[in-house]
Amino acid sequence: MAGRPEILFPLFADLTKLPGIGPKTVGNYERMGVTRPRDLLFTLPPSGIDRRRRPSIAGQPPGVVTVEVEVLNHQPPRQPGRPHRVWVSDGEAEFALIFFHARTDWLNRHLPVGARRVVSGKLEHFDGGAQIAHPDHILALDNLAELPEFEPVYPLSQGITQKGITKATRAALDRMPELPEWIDPRVLKDRGWPHWREAMVRAHAPERIEDVAATHPARERPAYDELLSHQLTLGLARARARRAPGVETRGDGRLRAAALKALPYAPTGAQTRAVGEIVADLGEPRRMNRLLQGDVGSGKTLVALLSMLAVVEAGGQAALMAPTEILARQHMEGLGPLAAALGIRMELLTGRDKGGERAERLAALAAGEIDIVVGTHALFQRAVEFADLRLAIIDEQHRFGVRQRMDLGAKGTAVDILVMTATPIPRSLSLAHYGDMDLSVLDEKPPGRKPVETVLVNGERLSEVVERMRRAIADGRRAYWVCPLVEESEVVSMTAAEDRFKHLRAALGEGVVGLVHGQMPPTEKDAAMADFVSGRTKLLVATTVIEVGVNVPEATIMVIEPAEHFGLAQLHQLRGRVGRGGAASTCLLLYAGPLGETARARLQIMRETEDGFRIADEDLRLRGAGDVLGVQQSGLPRFRIADLERQTELMATAQKEARLALDADPNLESARGEALRTLLYLMDRDQVIRLLSVG
Repeated sequence: MAGRPEILFPLFADLTKLPGIGPKTVGNYERMGVTRPRDLLFTLPPSGIDRRRRPSIAGQPPGVVTVEVEVLNHQPPRQPGRPHRVWVSDGEAEFALIFFHARTDWLNRHLPVGARRVVSGKLEHFDGGAQIAHPDHILALDNLAELPEFEPVYPLSQGITQKGITKATRAALDRMPELPEWIDPRVLKDRGWPHWREAMVRAHAPERIEDVAATHPARERPAYDELLSHQLTLGLARARARRAPGVETRGDGRLRAAALKALPYAPTGAQTRAVGEIVADLGEPRRMNRLLQGDVGSGKTLVALLSMLAVVEAGGQAALMAPTEILARQHMEGLGPLAAALGIRMELLTGRDKGGERAERLAALAAGEIDIVVGTHALFQRAVEFADLRLAIIDEQHRFGVRQRMDLGAKGTAVDILVMTATPIPRSLSLAHYGDMDLSVLDEKPPGRKPVETVLVNGERLSEVVERMRRAIADGRRAYWVCPLVEESEVVSMTAAEDRFKHLRAALGEGVVGLVHGQMPPTEKDAAMADFVSGRTKLLVATTVIEVGVNVPEATIMVIEPAEHFGLAQLHQLRGRVGRGGAASTCLLLYAGPLGETARARLQIMRETEDGFRIADEDLRLRGAGDVLGVQQSGLPRFRIADLERQTELMATAQKEARLALDADPNLESARGEALRTLLYLMDRDQVIRLLSVG
């Protein structure tokens, strides 16, 4: 099928072909993201106004009313800046229609004395009397068909009126063709959804407030269409990735067996299962594209190591990439000794390496002398070459874009990709964001990890907390104290890390307290971390730079202030920095009262559960999709109708149906396949169809 089907042309025509949209107003629509008639159709009214006629305004509360009136008299303004009043009666009550800056001839023409009119607008009670300022509608009795009983209300941008957008949308609706049905008849029947054209007409003509709810069949259907087209897109991208030839990597298991023997504990069932899934993928003749999702402390690093050892057994190289230098060094410190004991060469490569040492390391990597390289995004640089890179593992995916994932994959011939995230992601977001990837989940904690006791403490009790900290340090314990900002900001009166550091140092003594934050030079940051890891300092004051991955099993106390300013996922990540050793651990959430409703709900969930997946679902409910993944890096599709937060189950259905459709008809060549292609074109997924045509 060459290009967009002709049946869709009217929906992709020039917007100025619609009535009321000319060269001047077209820019206003573009600001709303509306550039074609199709975009108007997908801009559904989020609410509506009840315009049913009332016998009188008598007894009506303030709000929109529609009544038939007789025009009694006009009261023009006596001085500039005052309103023109038109007095009317509905038979039971007299009230005023108020007009500012209106032309007298226009008012006399539309509201002549003695005429009967239907007026609709916002009733207010002012100065002992009732009035409607600038009525939305003034209609002669023979024009009443123009006024719907329930009027949809559209979102607007500057320069667009309700009247204007309603008129343009009606014209766009008139252009709608009958399209072939792309939804499976079984799903359509089960859900009681109308066909596409009927759904769009009904969604733009609600008859009561219930009709604008997201659960109404006429609304749910186009939301599902958006989700289905998105899942088809991911499914086709995934099929293409699977078609991409890979290298079959099959190790003999000797290094993995030796590593497991050297460990003081046995892996969990979830770790064993995940390694099995990854090793099976490595042995396939297609490229792996897998997401390893595990809660804080579920043991992703061991899974990464065993996966890399499988590649080294087969004579290939592996790369492990972390989002920060602190993390890269920590991976190196944690895995290096074990690798050395196994006779494997593992090296670190970061942006800080310079001169001869760097050149020697790059040469060794290119010659295949280094088996495993651990690094930051410096691994992307052009100068970095591998002899035979088979596996790239990316730690903390949401800090890297899909583009970077592909860049690293391009460093070898058909590199297998494993992405690890310690941020449990709600199912709907996982389907939207990582739907093109296979999923392995670590849903067990390694043995010996004790639950962390979480306590809410009012910030007014700060001195008690400091005193408790003094006793804990005297008992040989170590602690984190996390603050959100580096310097005191006039705009946000949060305690700055530097101020808190000075305060705690004064209270607890020199040499006991360390400080680490994102704006410190890397060498100072590493030195502060090293002092804490070794136990030279007992309390580390930090910004969220320690949120991801930092591992100090001896640390048993985490103080977060002010806790109400952190997102749930962040609080969960931070709490996960303690409870890593054998000792009982505590997390103190210091808050400044009184708490708002959302903040209270967040902190309460933290007290109730350590289950990262439950926390992620609650976070999504409280904050929304863009915030949970980080708006800039979320890479989330932007839907005009579908709501990722509230339509999780629709997304799951869409994924299942997209996979069934592609399994039955991978190139979308059947009659239903053609209908699905039409859907993809309707949803602006032209590039995906090019994927189909090039195979």
